[in-house]
Formats: sequence, structure tokens, C-alpha cells
Amino acid sequence: MKKTILLFFLITNLLVASTLNLSISSSPSKLNPILSNDTASTEISQWLFNGLLKYDKDGNIIPDIAKSFKFTNKTTLIIKLKKHVLWHDKKEVTSKDIIFTYNTIINPKIYVSFRSNYNKVKSVKALDKYTVEIKYTEPYFKALEIWLVGLLPYHILKNEKNLMTSKFNKHPIGTGPYILKDLKNSSDIILKANDNYFEGRPKIDKIKYKFYPDTTTSFLMLKQNKLDISTLTALQLDRQIDKDFLNNYKIIESQSFSYDYVGLNLKNKKFKDIKVRKALSLAINRQQLVDILFFGHGKVCNGPFLPGSFVYNNKIKSPKQNIKEAKKLLKEAGYDKNNPLEFELTTNTGNEIRINAAQIIQHQLKKAGVNVKIRVLEWQAFLNTVVLPKKFEALLLGWSTTLAPDAYPLWHSKSQRTGGFNLVHYNNKKIDNLIEKGAKTINRKKFAQIYKEIFAQIVNDLPYLFLYIPNSITVVNKDIKYIKPSFLGIMHNQIEWEK
Repeated sequence: MKKTILLFFLITNLLVASTLNLSISSSPSKLNPILSNDTASTEISQWLFNGLLKYDKDGNIIPDIAKSFKFTNKTTLIIKLKKHVLWHDKKEVTSKDIIFTYNTIINPKIYVSFRSNYNKVKSVKALDKYTVEIKYTEPYFKALEIWLVGLLPYHILKNEKNLMTSKFNKHPIGTGPYILKDLKNSSDIILKANDNYFEGRPKIDKIKYKFYPDTTTSFLMLKQNKLDISTLTALQLDRQIDKDFLNNYKIIESQSFSYDYVGLNLKNKKFKDIKVRKALSLAINRQQLVDILFFGHGKVCNGPFLPGSFVYNNKIKSPKQNIKEAKKLLKEAGYDKNNPLEFELTTNTGNEIRINAAQIIQHQLKKAGVNVKIRVLEWQAFLNTVVLPKKFEALLLGWSTTLAPDAYPLWHSKSQRTGGFNLVHYNNKKIDNLIEKGAKTINRKKFAQIYKEIFAQIVNDLPYLFLYIPNSITVVNKDIKYIKPSFLGIMHNQIEWEK
């Protein structure tokens, strides 16, 4: 009788076990939260590891493995850990893991792309088994953000001689809601639910990543109902799906965390005159770009930080096309029919949106009497001969943004140096001072005020012609329940999902 009940229980579990089917286009290189630099590694690692802190659905920093956090003064942060948080091998997380993770990040023998974020950390000390004291050399605006990184297990890696080549990177032990079950290059990746997850076992038992090398293949699999979640382009959404598709999938559309722009080389005499930059900005019809390139699935970009973020300045309005005013400003700057403004706009292959955008901008600027020559280069050639050496008149490029923006890399005058990302040679002492002031501001409201001022000043100076923000278009199997779309997307409450 007991055997019959047990057999029934096992069969029932097998029948109701649920799988979330996802796709991945490249193999993860290192499933290690401090070494995950490629997109595939980062995506898989997020299921396996937790940080001390995390973002909530609205982009606010809240405890994750931490129970609480507080500043005792402007340079001292105390973090208390939740008790009974277990690694996948059922060992408890303690202060030792925090100290070990920090020491590993700052170890010069290990390549960590974000190590410079910890330059302001003076010391990290365990006060007891569940309490850590972090001291900074000065007030630091990323004092909390740097502890969103996934933790490493001290008890497993303490004697590891070379983390870069460690077996751990392919067989990770984390604290996350899922545990790695199977990983092979260019093949399926299988994750199973963590029965001991500190926030409660995920409702979906298994996550299965199918390897599809390109978006065309994943779109085909989506049409065959072989994927539960994927993304669509605006073209696919607008022209390539039918009623059957919409019967099976829910469309979730939100603003992406990226924008495209035309960067003007401010060392070039053509663009030193603010009247020229204003004229170019007024000659562009940004809404037309959104309508043509994305079938309306996007919005106009009007500054360096995106709508919805806490540093966005909503007092700044989007520029409207005004060809008459553009011609007037160009004439005041010395350009007319007999002496038209001419420049070269460079962008990259492999991105049809940008190439099409360049052609539309060329057409729009022609109406104001501006002649634009378009140059298109293969990505590596574009990067190595145009972008990094800053050898261009104007370029069409894009940036991805984060929830905690750092204006220094793009806008501080010192970022003009080789390797810096102030590509357009923007130089404004007021901006430099505001960026430096912001870097020492830990109060979120005061930081936001400083960055809103940076936003307004950059828009006024026009080193970039900000263009558009594409929408992120996600499709989700209608069989999945309890998805709650937010500013951060849909994955924030995945452990609550049911299928």
C-alpha cells in the first residue's frame, strides 16, 4: 500500500512539474557574478546568486540577503544579514562570505571589470557572524549600489588558486532561486528550483534555456509555441504576428533602458558655435524617427537620463522641428545656400535601425540646407578607427543606461582622455563641479537635484542631438500567472509565477 501511495505521489509530481522555456543565443563563459561580463553569463547568473541588496520593482534599493542596512555617518555603512540563508550546498551565508567576496573583487590578480566601483571603500570588517561594517574614504554616491553584486561562497573558494580558470565558473554554487542542473556549450541549459530558497521555493520547477543562435530562429520557435518568453522587434509586432499568436501570448511593452544620439565633435570648428548645434537640433523631427523606425513603439529622447528614472528632469520639453528657425540660426552662423553646412555622419553596420535613422536625418537636415554625407563601417572598424580614437565629425551611436547613472564617464572633461567615453570632447566646468559634487552625495533626493541640473545644462549645451528611446517588447505565454510588469521589466517577482 505504501509503495502504491509513493508511486502515485511521484507520478503526480511529474505530471504537474512546470518548466519555463527560454532562449539564449550564445553560451555563457563564466557563471560567476564577479566575472560575468557577457550577456549570456549575466542572464544565467542572475538565477543562481544574490547580492546583499537588490532593486525593487520601482528601482529602489532594498535588502536581499541583507536583513537591514543603515549609515551611522556619511562614510560608515552597517549591513546586517538575514539568518538561515543557505548556499545551494546547504551551508549558511555569514559575514565571512561578504569579506571574501570583497577581497576577491579587489584582488589585482583577478580581472573584475567593475573593480573601480570599490575604490572609495576603505575597509570591510565583520562585527559578528551576521553583521558587516563598511567604511568609505569619503561620502560615495554608489555606496549602496556596489553591494548588489552576487556573493561568492567562502567555504568553497577560500583555497582556490586561480578563480579565472576555476571549475566553479561552470559548476557554480550560489544562493539563488534556481540551481544549475546541466550546462553544455551551444546546448540546452537547465536550472532546477531551489527547495531551500530563503524567500520561498519558486512555483515553477525548472527553467530550460534552448540555444538559438539568432533572433530569426527564436521568433520561429515562438510562433511554434516552443518558448514561453521572448522579445519582438517593432517590425515583428506590427507586421509579422497573427491572431493565433495573440491567442497564445500576451504582449508587454515598456520603455527600454537605451537611447540613440548624434554626437557632434566639439573640437571641429563646424560645431563649436552653439547656433549650429541648435539649428541641427531644430531641423530634426524626432517623432517622425520614432514613427518610421519603430512604427510608433518608442519615444523621443530629450536628454542624457531616461524618463521614469529618479534623475530625469521632467521640466525639459522635447524639441520640436522648426525648419524656419533652423535656417535663421545657420544664416547667423555664416551658412546659406552659397555656403551650406556640410558634414560626415558615421555609424555602424549590423544595425539597420541606425542606418535607416541616418538616412532619415540626412533627408530632414537637407530641408534646412544642410548636406550630410553618410559613412557606414563594420562594427570593429567603426569602434577602432572612429569611436575610440574620436576621429569623426559626427557619429550616430547609442548608450544603455542604468538605474544609478554615473555622469562621469560620458560628461566629465577628464573623460576626454584615451579610453574615456566623453567621445565628443564636451568640456563644461559647471558640469564637472556638479558631477564631483554628486559623487560625494549619498542622499538620494539631493543627488537627484544635482543630476537634474546636469540634465538641463547638457540639453542646453547640445553636445549630443538626442534622438529616440525604443520600446522593449516582451511576449509571455498566457499560461503563466501572476506576472506583474514594472519599470524594471517582468522578472522581479518570478518566484511567484505559476504555469
